[in-house]
Amino acid sequence: MKLSTSKLELQRGLGRIQAVVEKRNTMPILANVLLRATEGKGDDGGVLELAATDLEIGIRSLHPVTVTEAGGVTVSAKKIYEIVRELPDEPIHLEVASNSYVTLRCARAEFSLAGSAIEEYPSLPEFAPGKMALLQSPVLADMIARTMYAASTDETRYNLNGVFLEQHSEKNVVRMVATDGHRLAYADRQLGDDIPGLTSGVIIPRKGLTELKRLVDEEDSDEVEIGFEGNSGLVRKGSVTLVMRLIEGEFPNYSQVIPEKTTHQLVLPVDTLNHALRRVAILSAERSRAIKFELSTGLLALSSNNPDIGEAREELDIDYAGEKLSIAFNARYLMDAISALGSKEVRLSFQDELSPVKLMPADDSDTLAVVMPMRI
Repeated sequence: MKLSTSKLELQRGLGRIQAVVEKRNTMPILANVLLRATEGKGDDGGVLELAATDLEIGIRSLHPVTVTEAGGVTVSAKKIYEIVRELPDEPIHLEVASNSYVTLRCARAEFSLAGSAIEEYPSLPEFAPGKMALLQSPVLADMIARTMYAASTDETRYNLNGVFLEQHSEKNVVRMVATDGHRLAYADRQLGDDIPGLTSGVIIPRKGLTELKRLVDEEDSDEVEIGFEGNSGLVRKGSVTLVMRLIEGEFPNYSQVIPEKTTHQLVLPVDTLNHALRRVAILSAERSRAIKFELSTGLLALSSNNPDIGEAREELDIDYAGEKLSIAFNARYLMDAISALGSKEVRLSFQDELSPVKLMPADDSDTLAVVMPMRI
């Protein structure tokens, strides 16, 4: 294999697959990236395919290059990326010898990396859904940002280790939901096209969702195609394809934990509440991060207590005329939810000391977070 390409094109493609390659050394070759060059026809200079997989997620991208000799190789994804990133902004010449050693030349710099034959690399997940939906990237990115933080990281609760995506026929929207049992977040959006394969909903794994977020956040990403079939999902943006294995399992009936009735409500500026939470949380117990909310006429008092360190209290003026109420929450859960809502004001709704709190942007009824209370 022998080709020439721009540094920017190669660096962008290699950077995109860094989070996909396997780092746990269960199969050493999964730490490699597959490079395969094909010669073009006529005036077409050729194409370089970059691909990586951890057997759960696969990403493949095609890049225009000048191919002198077609071929393929796999090489350490981390090392070749680090090398390319540090090279000057000059054309890069890449050549693969018969022993699979990869030589990179750029200006007066030259590197040689040990590689392996592409036959040793596992097959990337192949999946072609019968129908794809075209979605606006900014809308999809916003839904992910408002929900992914609530997904569980507890590997024993595998069905919560991702976000649930479903077609919500009652509202004619697509809904994205995440929960870890202590908190919940959902976002509803009208995305135009119906997404194939969402009849009963799908659970997208955290890692797959993270890569999807990176893809839709790229500067040239205005729209993406997305489709699901069986236990696989596919996202396509131009010449980049992301394939993922979905989480098999049943997502819990999340609607049961969303309070239908609330009697106490207050609206607060996000910055004011967030800063107060951060200050008071400094002296909260390390393990529980518990902060107490004490509501009274015109006043919200936030307090924390750590017997080994000390205690903190801060008062905020609020528009509230209901009965006195005292309720405690994990401060980190509240701050995560408030930050993800992405609004200037947040609406908090309570029922009593033992009921969850609903958090919503003051100007958006299609985004919701729920945080369970604590006993202290």
